[in-house]
Amino acid sequence: MLRRVLYIDLTRGESWVEEKHDLFEEWLGGTGVATQILLKETPEGVDPLSPDAPIIFSIGPLSTMFPAMTKTVAQFKSPLTGELGECYAGGRLAMAMRFAGHESIVIRGRAERPCYISIENDVVRIRDATSIWGIGAARVGVILRDVEKGVGRRSIIRIGPAGERMVRYACVVVDTYRHFGRLGLGAVFGSKNLKAIVISGTEDVAIPDPKRYREVYNRIYRMVVQTDAMEKYHDLGTPMNVNVLNLLKGLPTRNFQSTSFAEAENISGERLAEEYLFRRVSCAHCPIGCIHVAMLKTAFTPHHEFEVRRVSYDYEPIYSLGSNLGVTTAEGVLVLIDTCERLGLDAMSTGVVLSWATEAYEKDLITPQETLGVPLQWNNVKGYIKAMENIVAAPNEFYAALARGVEFAASRYGGMDFAMTLGGNEVSGYHTGPASIVGQLVGVRHSHLDNAGYSIDQTAAKKQLDLSSMVDQIIKEDDSRSVFNSLVGCLFARGVYTEENIIDALGSVGITKSKEELTELGRRIFMEKYRFKTREGFDLSKARIPRRFFETVSTLGRIDPETVEKMIALYKERRGWV
Repeated sequence: MLRRVLYIDLTRGESWVEEKHDLFEEWLGGTGVATQILLKETPEGVDPLSPDAPIIFSIGPLSTMFPAMTKTVAQFKSPLTGELGECYAGGRLAMAMRFAGHESIVIRGRAERPCYISIENDVVRIRDATSIWGIGAARVGVILRDVEKGVGRRSIIRIGPAGERMVRYACVVVDTYRHFGRLGLGAVFGSKNLKAIVISGTEDVAIPDPKRYREVYNRIYRMVVQTDAMEKYHDLGTPMNVNVLNLLKGLPTRNFQSTSFAEAENISGERLAEEYLFRRVSCAHCPIGCIHVAMLKTAFTPHHEFEVRRVSYDYEPIYSLGSNLGVTTAEGVLVLIDTCERLGLDAMSTGVVLSWATEAYEKDLITPQETLGVPLQWNNVKGYIKAMENIVAAPNEFYAALARGVEFAASRYGGMDFAMTLGGNEVSGYHTGPASIVGQLVGVRHSHLDNAGYSIDQTAAKKQLDLSSMVDQIIKEDDSRSVFNSLVGCLFARGVYTEENIIDALGSVGITKSKEELTELGRRIFMEKYRFKTREGFDLSKARIPRRFFETVSTLGRIDPETVEKMIALYKERRGWV
């Protein structure tokens, strides 16, 4: 098995490989290993945009070797929250790292001028990127595919103008249609003068017991293709949640002022599939094909001449750039998603930033002078496009504040009660009940994917779970996902990868783990992440919860602040933090 970490120092222009058998033996891979490297390589209190702040990419022992084991984890100190930055991306990157022979890659330092990194197996070249600096992420991908000749086992990741200008929630585009989206990895790239990474590999993967591996692989493959995930995520995909959450009164609308949207049907997964769906795409070595790509046709002259763009869409950008901005057409949502893609902005944070700004504008907390005449109004797609461009260009203090996120902007202009962040991270598209709030607040990356609190709320509605049971479920998900994210798998297939299947899959590639060992490993990984978070200043007892959460009816009704406080107290008690 791989046990190799590739180090790249942009300041010195050097690279080297280190064998880390003990590290991978203890922490498995993926997020478990990345967290240990982050703790060691990140100076305490370092500026996230300093040359001394590292970027870590890591894959797991099952990456590319089993269906839906398609993700790569990135860890860094977040320039948005000032503590743990962690995000995941699919595409071909995990495959490329696997065949290049590197289970983790660590990048530190800062190049003197714009650069990109070319990795082919153990050969690392740091190349000049001055000619592609300032160019959009999609175009850069096309250019580098032509310039860097390589094999099919190749991945290209890059930033857009937002990352270059260090917008605190800039993303990194991975191949086509995938992203390291949350918490500002793109800004960290920009701070290092790093435009892109091209990685390819030709190494073989040694299997200790091919017969056993094939037996386990075939069984898991059959389970993946026969699971309801195939139909659910392949057919409509996550956009099916638009209509579902709207009916449940859990769809955030106009900056969480409401949880139902009269025009939800117009931006739903069903409407997008009927009128815009062009194709579906899979990540490398995944049979599901959950990436939904729309064909967006826009006229650029009055004489029936059109530009055609392909735009991938999921539930979260539909919420953040759709219902949460009051956008009433599928075309409007796709145009805004495409603008984020062009600029290299995280769609979720961007939508929440703009929804706060729209409400603040509506309440006269900010003026037309500060917006430079841009009318920040619900459903004003053209206005939002201009605002996005201004966030990247930062022509004045107001847009520079927006580029630092909702929490910072509200601290300057007011409106903190409706500044929708948890742990400093712009919130996801669920107002389902207290577990969603608590789950994002206590989660290691303040994401709905840390522990699926939104799903726990919906279970509570059906089974009448008490607060204690909801907290227990959050903790169980925190820990089990720490293991799964060390493999590093796609959460869409988490139902297939039971403890038994994980143990069998690991055993087939020569790694022996028991249920008890995996359970304890998940708990330890979670606690190690919290060690980094608290070291860098996160304090759960001082974390802010926007008042808006308690003003708007959720799926479980109106939420009492005392309910959330009780759940947080129970969580801390069961984690041993009191």
